[in-house]
Amino acid sequence: MVHQFTKENIDAIADVLGTTAKPLGNDVYRLEVENKKEGRKLALEIHLGLDIEDEEMNMVSVYAQNTFLQLHNCTAFIASDMLQQVTFFGRQQGRTSGLIVEEAAGCSLYANVSDAILNSDFTTLPEDVMMCAIALSLTESVETDNFSFDEDEIDG
Repeated sequence: MVHQFTKENIDAIADVLGTTAKPLGNDVYRLEVENKKEGRKLALEIHLGLDIEDEEMNMVSVYAQNTFLQLHNCTAFIASDMLQQVTFFGRQQGRTSGLIVEEAAGCSLYANVSDAILNSDFTTLPEDVMMCAIALSLTESVETDNFSFDEDEIDG
């Protein structure tokens, strides 16, 4: 199921990342994030309602030095002022993929993570898997069947 981003959603994402969103046409927004202290920068592009074989999907792309990442079928996001990061994610057939973009121009990708891992006691998991479970644990609070990009509904 594809959910519609709004201009307010894009602005909230930009605020958390400490940047501004630049529209590239009607259906793509580009956000450039820079960490001058550590010499890092990345560009985030949010593609809205792409038509793929008569099905709409949202796609998030990250361009960084020597790195290119894409999250297809982005069904929701969580913009966290406290963590200074935005977690974009998609769920499909008991699996979650998440792309995390940080205000400090960092980025992490966790792909195809089973619900069994996300619902387990993370303290019993191997360390590398534990990191994934913790990072994507935020996504458990969002019910994608009734998901809205309206921030009030995410917090509620």
